[in-house]
Amino acid sequence: MATVFEVRDELREVVEPMIPPVSMPERQGRRPVPDRVCFDAIVFVLVTGIAWAHLPRELGCSGTTAWRRLRDWQASGAWERLHATLLDRLNAAGAIDWSMSVVDGSHIRALQGGPDRAVSG
Repeated sequence: MATVFEVRDELREVVEPMIPPVSMPERQGRRPVPDRVCFDAIVFVLVTGIAWAHLPRELGCSGTTAWRRLRDWQASGAWERLHATLLDRLNAAGAIDWSMSVVDGSHIRALQGGPDRAVSG
């Protein structure tokens, strides 16, 4: 039996206001899995690296449901907002060692000094 995995309450308090509400269908049927349960399942998959299909049932959410919620939250910008908020908080607390950061500009065109490969010599 898998150990139940839960995200710490401090992180949940930061995340919950950023998550859009689940749209309730007009028809009868199963109630949506709570956001808290889905978030725990998503973080479990991201931390462990397991496949969505192998998500333990003890977490209370199927891999398909967790993946769909991840997709919806990504489309709403929730993950981007969470990332920016956590970076701001960690930076304010002095918990980020910026001396070890790397900026990759390989996708930016060299406007001056770079060879123009489109021009034939």
